[in-house]
Amino acid sequence: MLIPALDLINGEVVRLQQGDFARQTTYSSNPLTLVEAYEKAGAEWLHLVDLDGARDTSQRQLDLLKGITASTTMNVQVGGGIRNQADLEQLYAAGVQRAVVGSVAVREPKLVQQWLQEYGPDAIVLALDVHIDNDGVAYVATHGWQQTSTTTLTDLIDSYLPYGLRHVLCTDISRDGMLTGTNVALYQQLKQRYPQLQLQASGGVASLDDLVALQAIRCDSVILGKALLTGKFTLTEALQCWPNA
Repeated sequence: MLIPALDLINGEVVRLQQGDFARQTTYSSNPLTLVEAYEKAGAEWLHLVDLDGARDTSQRQLDLLKGITASTTMNVQVGGGIRNQADLEQLYAAGVQRAVVGSVAVREPKLVQQWLQEYGPDAIVLALDVHIDNDGVAYVATHGWQQTSTTTLTDLIDSYLPYGLRHVLCTDISRDGMLTGTNVALYQQLKQRYPQLQLQASGGVASLDDLVALQAIRCDSVILGKALLTGKFTLTEALQCWPNA
């Protein structure tokens, strides 16, 4: 499926280039207008990133998140600064269906493995953001992409499979927010190695051709952010393209 995405700072819809807060563009002061438009176009899921919460969990935009979940029939998944079980509980209580877990999945795997078993595989998405080295090996980044771990993408996924891992959102950081095309080869490798996972591709989608290429390799879902906000195509056009790719 296609999942429209909104990144939120201080109640506004923004985009960061490659996760850099110094390279921020504001697109809308009213997220609810976009939420309504995406629902009307036919989206079934919405992806939200609370960038304030990512920087400081005490600044999580809970009122906004509650307002969005209450206003839409779309299912909602939310990421940004989830560090402990209290953060998870806050989001679920706010009406969120899936929590998107990033850095803590690398730093504290036993904790996140416990969450998968406690809340179930459909309540957790592992957000694995990668830097790819010159040899083509993908290493997982942490701390809002500012640090690269020594853990490879496949090693990390392998460590979670025994605990019921089902949903993985993978972003090639070099492409995020750049509108340079998506890393089809990366997602093809992941789908071939892990056919049991529900894979969400993220980063770089710039045209309907990118969607055709991702569907051709049987990618399960695609996160659509900047391409929609900048009018590269509409969500209606994307949804028409996706089932017929």
